[in-house]
Amino acid sequence: MMSVTTAACGVDAEIEQPQPLSAEIPIEYPLHLWDQDMEGETLLRVRVGDTGGVNSVEVIQSSGHLSFDSAAVDGARRLRFSPARQDGKRIEVWAQVPVRFSKRPRPDTLGIEPNP
Repeated sequence: MMSVTTAACGVDAEIEQPQPLSAEIPIEYPLHLWDQDMEGETLLRVRVGDTGGVNSVEVIQSSGHLSFDSAAVDGARRLRFSPARQDGKRIEVWAQVPVRFSKRPRPDTLGIEPNP
């Protein structure tokens, strides 16, 4: 399960948040950790460009497993959004993306929430 929190740097006007172009999340559970019943969460910081692509990804908080962190970063690079807008213009924004690797069934959703 993954949710996205976005924030534009240094702006006061209301921002129309980027929206995911697909309901499918391109992040794959590492098979060797699946087989070991391992779970974890990686917190990412991604830069959503003015064309809706992700042009930078950083790990803010590690899951403690390099394989989870790597899978989260690789998948986040493939995310695509409708771009954020401010005053009708496309803008770049930073987004925090928590990626949970869990064997428990959960709906695959990608929610966009404003950064408080």
